[in-house]
This record gives sequence, C-alpha cells and structure tokens, in this order.
Amino acid sequence: MKPLLLSFTLGFTLLAGLPAQAATAVLAGGCFWCMESDFEKLEGVTDVVSGFTGGTYPDPTYKGRHDGHYEAVLITYDPEVIDYQGILDHFWVNIDPFDDGGQFCDRGHEYLAAIFVAGDDERALAEASKTRVEQRFPDQQVVMPILPLTTFFPIKGDESYHQDFYKKSPVRYKYYRFGCGRDRRLVDIWGDDATVKK
Repeated sequence: MKPLLLSFTLGFTLLAGLPAQAATAVLAGGCFWCMESDFEKLEGVTDVVSGFTGGTYPDPTYKGRHDGHYEAVLITYDPEVIDYQGILDHFWVNIDPFDDGGQFCDRGHEYLAAIFVAGDDERALAEASKTRVEQRFPDQQVVMPILPLTTFFPIKGDESYHQDFYKKSPVRYKYYRFGCGRDRRLVDIWGDDATVKK
C-alpha cells in the first residue's frame, strides 16, 4: 500500500504546480537556448523544455547523432492566460521566417524553424498565421514549414546543462546571442512588433 500511496502523492505534488487545463506546443526556432529564454518570459507560459523533434533517429543528443531532428522547445502554457494563437504570434516575431539554411548565425538542418502541430485545430491556426505573415511580406518567401508533431526528446543526462542555459550561464548566453545577431535581425524584420530591442 505504501508504494501506491507514494506514487499518488508524488503525482499529485507534480501536478499541483501546473494549471488545471495546461496545454502544450512544440516549436523550433533555431537555438533552443534562445527559444527557451524568449518563451519563459511570456505571460501564461509555465514551463519550456529544450530538446529535439522531427527526425527519425530514436535517441538524439546534442553532441551525438540527431539525424533529421530540429532543436525545439516543448512549451507548457495556461490557456486561460494565453491561447495557442498567442503562442504562435510570439513565435513568429522571434524567428526569421525567410531563412532556409538555419536561423541567424546557426546553420544546418537542426537549426531550421518549424511549427509542429498536434491535430487539425492547431494546423488550421498555424496555416492561417503563416498566411498572414506571407501577406505582410509579399516580396519575400516564407520558407518555415508546418509539420505534424512527432516524438519530442528532451535534453537529458550529461547534456542537461542546455536546459535553462540562459539562467545558468547568463554572461555566455548574452555574448552568444549578441554575437549571433539574433536580436538585430529580428528588429530588422519585425520592427516595432519585435519583442526584443537592438
């Protein structure tokens, strides 16, 4: 009886910190350090986990194999505070939707931006949001894909230092982000809608 009680108590404790109707979204926007930082500051977001998704390799790692995977984040949010549309709106102004080679200074498939949708409702909202971006920039090609959600593999083990990197190593993170030119490019694209400053 004690193991069952412990399991129930632990489960209740873990759930107690989450909103009653927590929802999730999986997005790729280049470096997951930056995506984590950008989304953890958004009101209504309760957790952001860095990891990989979209590929076929069964156990992707940062320093090892991650064939076909994207660096991505699993965002947990309270839909009573922010809805999926709000998550998408924040996502767009934190990526370069015209870059088909990566994001900012990070190059290669794993750094491509993508929206991973879990069902028809999310796909409809994502497609509509992409159409609005295309209409806003009629002279540029929006290359960011909308893909079906597949298994999300959180960063783990010896590579767990990537999780909350911007908090654990703030000086290194700021140096990287500035050197990568991410914020300058975001302001160039999105102007006053950018959530960052030059």
